[in-house]
Amino acid sequence: MPDLLLELRSEEIPARMQRKAAGDLKKLVTDALVEAGLSYEGAREYWTPRRLTLDIRGLTARSADVREERKGPRTDANEKAIEGFLRGAGLSSISEAQVQSDPKKGDFYVAIISRPGRAAEEIVAAVMPDIVRNFPWPKSMRWGKASAKPGSLRWVRPLQSIVCMFGTEHEETAAIPFEIDGIVASNVTYGHRFHAPDAITVKRFDDYVASLEKASVILDAERRKDIILHDARDIAFANGLDLVEDEGLLEEVSGLVEWPQVLMGSFEEDYLSIPSEIIRLTIKTNQKCFVTRPQAGETLSNRFILVSNIQATDGGKEIIHGNGKVVRARLSDALHFWKRDQGDLPDLETLEASAAKFGLDLTKPLDQRMAKLDALDVTFHAKLGSQGERVARIRMLAAELAKITGADPALVDRAVVLAKADLRTEAVGEFPELQGLMGRKYAVLQGEDASVAAAIEDHYKPQGPSDRVPEDKVAITVALADKLDTLVGFWAIDEKPTGSKDPYALRRAALGVVRILLERGVRLPLLATTNDADLLAFFHDRLKVYLRDLGARYDLIDAVLTPETDDLLMIARRVEALTAFITSEDGKNLLAGTKRATQLLAAEEKKGTVVADSVSEALLKLDAEKDLFAAVKAASAEASDAIAKEDFRSAMAALSKLRAPVDRFFEDVLVNDEDAAIRANRLALLRLIREATGTVADFSKIAG
Repeated sequence: MPDLLLELRSEEIPARMQRKAAGDLKKLVTDALVEAGLSYEGAREYWTPRRLTLDIRGLTARSADVREERKGPRTDANEKAIEGFLRGAGLSSISEAQVQSDPKKGDFYVAIISRPGRAAEEIVAAVMPDIVRNFPWPKSMRWGKASAKPGSLRWVRPLQSIVCMFGTEHEETAAIPFEIDGIVASNVTYGHRFHAPDAITVKRFDDYVASLEKASVILDAERRKDIILHDARDIAFANGLDLVEDEGLLEEVSGLVEWPQVLMGSFEEDYLSIPSEIIRLTIKTNQKCFVTRPQAGETLSNRFILVSNIQATDGGKEIIHGNGKVVRARLSDALHFWKRDQGDLPDLETLEASAAKFGLDLTKPLDQRMAKLDALDVTFHAKLGSQGERVARIRMLAAELAKITGADPALVDRAVVLAKADLRTEAVGEFPELQGLMGRKYAVLQGEDASVAAAIEDHYKPQGPSDRVPEDKVAITVALADKLDTLVGFWAIDEKPTGSKDPYALRRAALGVVRILLERGVRLPLLATTNDADLLAFFHDRLKVYLRDLGARYDLIDAVLTPETDDLLMIARRVEALTAFITSEDGKNLLAGTKRATQLLAAEEKKGTVVADSVSEALLKLDAEKDLFAAVKAASAEASDAIAKEDFRSAMAALSKLRAPVDRFFEDVLVNDEDAAIRANRLALLRLIREATGTVADFSKIAG
């Protein structure tokens, strides 16, 4: 079976777009081919800064012939119905249709539509121009003289050539010469822009890859990443250093080069006085370079690793020199930011009112920045006020939460009023991703308590399912207050997440609250704290996601969760206990016995059968019902004591003892007795079982 090789070569594609674009190309092409009646054995996409490539193996050479019967209207239908049928079936007159009879519906028209198969080459040539013209780039451009014409080709960067080769592995291949805005697909591509600018003629994928490599282009992005990573590790090790690995940077850099050449540069050791995080971000953001550290060391070294796309004749000296100049200039700026943030602001006299409002000490740099944040009236959200107003809200909420977490209220208050101060520092202005972390560093420098400094950094955490959760009680308190204020505020102005849209990361904030409460064992009554049942339901949704990710069963979560339950830690512990218990023999017994009783009761309630308000011992006639009543009372008392101690497993074990008396009850007792009073009393006994087990879980929701 033949294979298809497709390459779209252009000017440099932004690195962040390459992987997705290659995946989009694969999906668009294979979907179009399948829709046209072709099949294939496998397809793989590739990308470099200057090309998107698709290798499709085992493509059918021709689509199958199609014969379709299309049923039409009755033969006595009106003229418009018949005309519509002819248009849809592609017939020129009704004489081209057949007439079929139905004993019930009478005679009706049928069109027999036959479509001969098409050659794969014809299909490829037909679908490719539309795919290229409508490619889903986040941003695209027009270029050259053709750009002035309406409908001219748009592409992420100027498209330069197209390769489209079709043929079997052992026979001659041929180009499929479709045309797009003057670019005709052919068998010609080009290698590295500088090392091998001459044309390359290709036949099929294997020789295409080999020819590109001879022309200083490594097609496979994963192989480029592997080369960069291992060469960077090796050059670092050879200099007594360790590479500080960065998967995101590695992905980006592999999209900047077709022929990766790893080199090492350096900067003056004086710059190491800047925090490592700033150095790393400066070098990464501005020069796309990796940093290193001494082997087994924590701080950075003054050596950095860069990746060039050129194999320089001087061994890379000029490239290293040029990158070093830029790195030094950027680090000089960073050092300036770092020092200025530790100095006084020039307008301290204008900050006294804000300082008084938050109890700030204007002799301290971080306090000055918080006062400045408030004095400038920096907006948090148009409907939720300024950052200063937000800090005031968090301050009040944190004071209440400290009573629950057991954190030192004075330290909590100090941490809250300084938590957002670094938003006014120059370091965070340059690198917003360092907010919190820089606040911690500046807090340590001005002598703040260690818990306060930690809380300033950690109050943003966790920022995702894999991010760490604060441990210190002060940090836990401030983190909860920050996230709860965000959620309550946006709920109050009806800015809730909808579908996939969550511009204020409210799902992340709610999941952060869930993780803190569960992983740090905090008992927080959320409904009383937020005063919003709808927001509580949102927390329940995040809790379900969290517990399911840990392996909890859907039905067990639903069995424990009620709309008004606002102690998430209690819910998690109940689910954990129920998960362990339900698979045991006692658990199976409890589930079976309870379901039998509650299902019968529910059926009678649905029919409107009278159920007594309480069980009358005088109406218990048979030993089996007397024994069940005694067993329910004993099990309920034992379960209640266990629940009061939050020993849910013991509560379930107590209730599982009901299985035998329940089974005996159903063997010996007819619930629907002819005597209405006895019937109502026996149903009330079943209701006692439902109420007793309901203190642990709603067993009717458990599968099995």
